[in-house]
Amino acid sequence: MDVELLVMTGCPGADAASKLLRTALDDICLVGTSFSVEVIDTAERAKARRFAGSPAFLVAGVDLFAVDDRAGSMACRLYPTPDGPRNLPALQELRQALRQQSARIARA
Repeated sequence: MDVELLVMTGCPGADAASKLLRTALDDICLVGTSFSVEVIDTAERAKARRFAGSPAFLVAGVDLFAVDDRAGSMACRLYPTPDGPRNLPALQELRQALRQQSARIARA
């Protein structure tokens, strides 16, 4: 499974996103699943990657929290969580998104 974390240096949550992703993968029995981290550092790269803001969690090229077609911006991202907007998704929501995308891939 191709798992990626796209981040922009300086955004709150960028550093903690890697730990959150590792925890979520381990929690849903994908222990040992590796993921790559890519730093998005130019507007051109953001546009090419359809980057919706930092941090972004992708599986098989699909942004797990895509809301619409807006993408390609150099911005920090906010996620709705039970505790209000945060720089990272809630762990349980990341787990659920990973499970759903994994199931889609398995069915394909």
